[in-house]
Amino acid sequence: MRKTGILKAMKLCRDYEKMNPEQRKKLQTQRLQEIVHYAKENSPYYKELYRDIPDTFNLNDLPPTNKKTLMENWDNWVCDSDLTLDKVEKFMEDKKNIGAKLNGEYLIFTTSGSTGNPLVAVYDKTANNIMGGISAVRSFTRKEDLLAFIKRGGKSIGVFADEGFYLGNSSIRTRLRSMPWKRKQLAVSSALYPIPQIVEQLNTFQPAMLGGYPSNLELLIDEAKEGRLKISPVLIMTGGEYLSEELRQRLSETFHCYVQTTYSCTEGGTVACECTEHHFHINDDWLIVEAVDAEGNPVPDGVQSDKIYLTNLYNYTQPFIRYEVTDRVIMHHEPCACGNPSPWLELEGRTDDVITFTEEGKVIKIAPLSIYAVLKEVHDLRRFQVLAYPDNTMVLRMEEKERTDRNYVFENASEYLKNYLQTQGITHVTIILSEDPPRQHPQSGKFKHIINMGI
Repeated sequence: MRKTGILKAMKLCRDYEKMNPEQRKKLQTQRLQEIVHYAKENSPYYKELYRDIPDTFNLNDLPPTNKKTLMENWDNWVCDSDLTLDKVEKFMEDKKNIGAKLNGEYLIFTTSGSTGNPLVAVYDKTANNIMGGISAVRSFTRKEDLLAFIKRGGKSIGVFADEGFYLGNSSIRTRLRSMPWKRKQLAVSSALYPIPQIVEQLNTFQPAMLGGYPSNLELLIDEAKEGRLKISPVLIMTGGEYLSEELRQRLSETFHCYVQTTYSCTEGGTVACECTEHHFHINDDWLIVEAVDAEGNPVPDGVQSDKIYLTNLYNYTQPFIRYEVTDRVIMHHEPCACGNPSPWLELEGRTDDVITFTEEGKVIKIAPLSIYAVLKEVHDLRRFQVLAYPDNTMVLRMEEKERTDRNYVFENASEYLKNYLQTQGITHVTIILSEDPPRQHPQSGKFKHIINMGI
């Protein structure tokens, strides 16, 4: 792909919206052919994987890929031979590099590890510009919210886990690095802070747009109702977790504004944008989504899939082609009342649970992603799962890395977790090491890091 700037990326997105169905299909096919040929020529991994793939092929001719296999072959997967996983991991050891570009070229993102192990992704300048173009052109569901946002000075703040190289956090910090004068318009509040501290930041910043994980924003509802949180956003934009209709309504009624969400992932950026019908329209000029069953066979429209295959058509440095994502979706191709002709998705509900603690008669709620972000910093933990019980007891299922002492890793993880909970006003907690390893749900196969055993 030719180098593409942000303005060009925005134009390409707008041009696609004017195309007829035949033109759209032709463009998508062309982009698929181009990235497959590029991957075959520049990635040792794909060269071997596609050795029997002819120059002319169909999408389903390509073998699927998955996180485990790609991470095991990371150095041979990427199309820049100067990039190695060792170099990237050393770069990530310094948290000051969040939002910075490795070698002045590559942004680094990691997944939250919803299937147990995180993935490390690299995006070059063109890929970042295309992600930005999609966001600029399609992120606002309603034009009136965009106009109100601009009228209020375009001030936005996101409540995210700000200690990691996550997509949302890193993207905001990249913008602040390149445009430091935007610090009065753009900010991040840490989801790991105690709620009163987040409230204080929000009251001081007075955002026109409030963003964040639904489970964290849910904790702000009582703060607003009790009069401690005094903000009046014109829009709430959630991401990173499933937004239920019940929570959407509660947020809208509390803050008197429109509430929307997106379907994003590290491997594809903004995969689908929500319309006024609450349908997630795939950005199918840049991404291909296939709904499949457990064996990888196509699932008909209207039937829930076991997973999806995702193909990113713009990340040439690290191609994701028919990449397995363990999200369960329902695909639709029938017309949507909003007028967007792109296919749309229904998404499965939340996969982690808000945890409730009791401290001296006071109920304290903690968002699951906060607990996850804390334990992810225990680098000797290869995989973990927390079971939270109503009596402030937490059971940790864990897999430690090779050649580490299991009891030492547990004590370290317990200390991290207790120190964090103390910042939230929780001092009486019992943490127990389980003999069981982390487990997937026996029916759905989904992996949950944080499980509330009291619901």
